[in-house]
Amino acid sequence: MTPTTTTTPHVAPFRFFQLAVLRTRRLGPSILRITFGGPGAAGFRAGGRDQSLSLFLPQPGQREAVVPEGDDGAWYARWRALPEDVRAVMRSYTVRAQRTAADGSPEIDIDFALHGAGGPASRWALTAAPGDRLTVLGPAVADNTSVRFRPPADTDWVLIWADETALPAAAAALEWLPAGTPARVWLEVPRTEDRQALDTAAQARIRWLVRGEGAVPGVEAVRAAELPGGTPYVWIAGEASGVRALRRHLVRERGFDRRRVTFVGYWRRGLSEEQVRDAEAATGADIAQ
Repeated sequence: MTPTTTTTPHVAPFRFFQLAVLRTRRLGPSILRITFGGPGAAGFRAGGRDQSLSLFLPQPGQREAVVPEGDDGAWYARWRALPEDVRAVMRSYTVRAQRTAADGSPEIDIDFALHGAGGPASRWALTAAPGDRLTVLGPAVADNTSVRFRPPADTDWVLIWADETALPAAAAALEWLPAGTPARVWLEVPRTEDRQALDTAAQARIRWLVRGEGAVPGVEAVRAAELPGGTPYVWIAGEASGVRALRRHLVRERGFDRRRVTFVGYWRRGLSEEQVRDAEAATGADIAQ
């Protein structure tokens, strides 16, 4: 008798999903939550914490985003080859939460920070209504490389700093932290009403820095703080120049091991995401970090 072999179908860590808007909710003057789901969300597997994905938004005048077909690694080159006024606008965002609805289908929350006149993602979010569709490149496996918040096993305490663009990731990371984990947290938002009630079992000391109330910048707040002893793990994310300045303070002035500092520039003042991406392509450097 010839033995048979059962092989498991290959699942790409990331693939395209067609999500439908289920509902929207304002969390504050500067933050809008959109909950997605629908049949196109089947197989979406967020890894929690600071899980990131890419949104693809239609150009003005388009009903749907123009995205290359196929989930292979060549999709990005095909997307770049399209005319700039035709190809979908790509933006990076965080999965705030994923859960299973009563009917067994996945629901995915994404929080949008609304900046002034707003960019393409903010403008899309403000007009989003139930039934609208959005193409995303997201995770099909929970343990994926777009989850960066990974404290080593020997971590004694955690330091977190985030502005409003990274607030969803910071909030999700706080929910994930094991009970009793000491954490020092600074969260920077534009207005008092943007503060949120955060659910965490960690032993977290959370300080809100409200720019509209004249709060000192995050770097200055951390520099003035007395931090715990022991072995830290640091996660800092938000505007790129502030992230870099805070990392320099922690590594050079505080003497933290740079290998224990995860830092991510979610945006860069004065530059669109396309301009940042073009600069990175031209220089070969990650200028957001």
